[in-house]
Amino acid sequence: MASSLTKDSVTPGTPGSEKTFFGHPRGLATLFMTEMWERFSYYGMRALLPLYLVAPGGLHLSAATATAIYSVYLSLVYLLALPGGWFADRVLGPRRTVAVAGVIIMLGHLTLALPSSGTFFAGLGLVAIGSGLLKANISTMVGHLYEGPDDPRRDGGFTLFYIGINVGAFAAPLVIGTVGENVNWHLGFALAAVGMALGLAQYLLGTRHLSSRSDVVPTPLSAEEKKATLRKSGLWAAAAIVFYAIVGASGHYTLNWLLVPITVAGLVIPVMVIARIKRDKTLDRADQSKMSAYIWFFVAAAVFWMIYDQGGSTVSLFADSSAKNTVFGWEFPVSWYQSVNPVLIMALAPVFAWAWLALARRGKEPSTATKFAMGLALVGASFFLFLAPLAIADGGHKAAAMWLVAIYFVQTVGELTLSPVGLSVTTKMAPAKYASQMMGVWFLAVTAGDATTGLLSIAGVDLNKTGIVTLQAALAVLAGAAVWMYRKKVRELMGDVR
Repeated sequence: MASSLTKDSVTPGTPGSEKTFFGHPRGLATLFMTEMWERFSYYGMRALLPLYLVAPGGLHLSAATATAIYSVYLSLVYLLALPGGWFADRVLGPRRTVAVAGVIIMLGHLTLALPSSGTFFAGLGLVAIGSGLLKANISTMVGHLYEGPDDPRRDGGFTLFYIGINVGAFAAPLVIGTVGENVNWHLGFALAAVGMALGLAQYLLGTRHLSSRSDVVPTPLSAEEKKATLRKSGLWAAAAIVFYAIVGASGHYTLNWLLVPITVAGLVIPVMVIARIKRDKTLDRADQSKMSAYIWFFVAAAVFWMIYDQGGSTVSLFADSSAKNTVFGWEFPVSWYQSVNPVLIMALAPVFAWAWLALARRGKEPSTATKFAMGLALVGASFFLFLAPLAIADGGHKAAAMWLVAIYFVQTVGELTLSPVGLSVTTKMAPAKYASQMMGVWFLAVTAGDATTGLLSIAGVDLNKTGIVTLQAALAVLAGAAVWMYRKKVRELMGDVR
């Protein structure tokens, strides 16, 4: 599968093979295809999830409950990236951890495909666990393919890898979404399992092309640590089982008994992790200053993702109930809206990369804080734009599809000013002691944002109402204005990082 994309090496000694993948180590083809198929399965299921939750032929839940489940699920995926990285660093190593992750994800989708509501949440849990294990480690293996940070092919390799993500994300709603909505929901979930199975198969076949560094367990657990970890994990698991058994036996169990603890954890754990690093007395003054600056970016990112990720829940559910999902008279599945973002990313990312470089050459590139302010202003503008189709729907009419496409367009432009910049500044500002953990900290901003959305939905807030949409839009714009107003102070705190 991957070999058809390779060609003769132009750089003798490329790790893994005498052939390369567009001039890059051949192992990149393996990881490219693995990530493409995993994202195909993930985004396909994600596009179906809120629609299935509210559909009469699905779980037939309220829009608020569906949004809560969707948001809590997303927050859990990113929250589990932290223990996923720890598991590879201390137990199995990245290569074997990703293989295990693929199996767990596939089993999760197969569980979702079962025509039983009783197993549905178990399937979601398995997909979240597998995604957390995979997400934290596959990018690490891409880095292992290159000879250190100065390898001139490194940035290009990650760019190709990023294309794989978006190819999978683009195709998934068109295939899985169409089958799920128009044929059978569970058949759609089964297709997601097939996608992950294809990714896993080619990963196992191509694993010999990966770097030997991906087999290494960097800091393996000692025998004593293994015993302590197993003991603590067993105690927590036993406590949870006993607690939920008591709640269930008493007849008081509702879905909120599951959602609320996860949502609270999604808010509390990011704060605890940031606070722990900030209180570390071993960090010198420069690192402490950088962490103070990073808190600004973290909070800004949490606000951004809180609104941005509602493109798959709040906006999607609005499209399902109140939009005219047609183009030139031809009706398309609601899940297709989720293909708009990845295709725009592929089209616009090179433009943004060129623009930042051109501005940098002239000494006019915006600072990191200014880019974050732009991202917040744009995601806020997307929800101000959302007010138009909401008003049309309130008037008893169906909103045109192009209104929603416009929302996704503005959000994507905002994403490109904030997300890649956030990834970059995270690696630059990370204290050496926490270099391998800070990427997980960045993902916790997504967790915090989605957990906030989940908490609002659990509280019964209707996120498709004009008032709450306006409030969120105003919050994002005000947050962007605050970051812009204090951009010089933030830049001072960043020290030598630019």
